[in-house]
Amino acid sequence: MAITDKEQGVWSLDQVYNKINQGSIWEYSGEAAMLVWGQNGGMLGLNSTTPTATHTQLPGTWSHIEANPHQNKQVGGIKTDGTLWTWGPNQYGGMGVNQNIESSSSPIQIPGTTWARIGAGDKNMGATKTDGTLWVWGDARDGALGQNGPINVHKSSPIQIPGTTWGTNHLALAAYDRQFLAVKTDGTLWSWGNNDDGRLGTNQGGHRSSPIQIPGTTWAVCAIGIANAAAIKTDGTLWTWGNNDYGRLGINVGSGERYSSPKQVPGTTWKSTGKSLSVSTDGMMALKTDGTLWAWGSGTHGALGQNNLTQRSSPVQIPGTTWNIIDQGEYLKLAIKTDGTLWSWGSGVTPGDGTTLSRSSPVQIGSDTSWTAMSLSYQSQFGMKQL
Repeated sequence: MAITDKEQGVWSLDQVYNKINQGSIWEYSGEAAMLVWGQNGGMLGLNSTTPTATHTQLPGTWSHIEANPHQNKQVGGIKTDGTLWTWGPNQYGGMGVNQNIESSSSPIQIPGTTWARIGAGDKNMGATKTDGTLWVWGDARDGALGQNGPINVHKSSPIQIPGTTWGTNHLALAAYDRQFLAVKTDGTLWSWGNNDDGRLGTNQGGHRSSPIQIPGTTWAVCAIGIANAAAIKTDGTLWTWGNNDYGRLGINVGSGERYSSPKQVPGTTWKSTGKSLSVSTDGMMALKTDGTLWAWGSGTHGALGQNNLTQRSSPVQIPGTTWNIIDQGEYLKLAIKTDGTLWSWGSGVTPGDGTTLSRSSPVQIGSDTSWTAMSLSYQSQFGMKQL
């Protein structure tokens, strides 16, 4: 693994501490190959709509990939040269390529060479640049583009959200159904757009067309689902809010409740760096600092990895203590261990043997030990390997 900062020389203890807080010091920063597999519909970027159970490589070397967990949404990737590419459906201009096309089954570049992170929404996307600016595009309904103006003026190319201190580390930006959630470098957490079920977390009603702060100044990482959200603070506490169907807020409260402000999930050792938190329609997953992985919500298709189909309203541990990076689609989960192996469970697992089955406990994907990143969109899967 390589330190992500490009500066050379000896690091001071303060520099190391700061990089750990940013969640980047132990994350791979070298060139990586992008491999795709699973359901398609143009979302795999292979210039076709044919699904594939085998790992197929996209051209180029990549540093970041982000897909929306929901079915048939656009996908974004950043190459090692800082260029940003999107593919998939283009409804409301959600690809951000300023082209009047219905969709694209191969990557198209968005102008610029200093892109850092992506948030993939339903019909919109956002991305940060290395200078700390934040840009959004696509569906403007409910104020999702954060411009504090007309809420139905969709944009097919990036427009800037005010400010230059938006975070550029993993999970500093999240997007979903006409909603964004973002962390600034000062540890403040901001949300805007659709507020159904209280998903903006500000304890207020109504949609918001400009960023509004969620109380607190020690937020580190965030994630959004279709009607709920979650974030972890630097003190290791985990907070969730929004729609609690399936018990997916993890606070041991039955389905049907709605919360418009953050509620704490038990524990104080949740990992606040890296890709340590994931939210989807059916539930949530999060890592602890000891390398354990925990899940809650719907157990349909074995999504909780417990070798059963039981629903859970509080976190249950998935076997193992060396989990490192996580992501999920609808009822399908992916995770990378510290040894670089890739694992999956839930609905439509494609372990590379030509089968597509539901698995209620983790199964290893191939035998490679060079996986460095991954993302999921429903059952379309994306993984990066070290070159």
